[in-house]
Amino acid sequence: MKKTLVIGASTNPNRYSNIAINRLLANRIKVKAIGRKEGDVNGVKIFANKKVFKNIDTITLYLNKKNQEEYYDYFLKINPKRVIFNPGTENVELESLLNKNKIDFERACTLVLLSIGEY
Repeated sequence: MKKTLVIGASTNPNRYSNIAINRLLANRIKVKAIGRKEGDVNGVKIFANKKVFKNIDTITLYLNKKNQEEYYDYFLKINPKRVIFNPGTENVELESLLNKNKIDFERACTLVLLSIGEY
């Protein structure tokens, strides 16, 4: 089963990252999460450090461009099959780095992809 890492995860139920975690779970997708603060969303532990998870298929981003910079090396360590840039997270510099390392990416909305069965 594919595993997704949500970066920028929040325990606030009004945040899109929180909604995404719940929708991923509802679609029977395994979820790991990293955020500013530790917490829990529907049984998914949010880590505040850059824990290196194995076998991550997709990273879905909920961090703006400036806050992504500290994660560049982390993305390469994780080596996902793809990265989803949700609206507001677009980053040409990171896209270039992903291209150089043969990691696919798309500018899309995780929630929309899930709702139309294209995740």
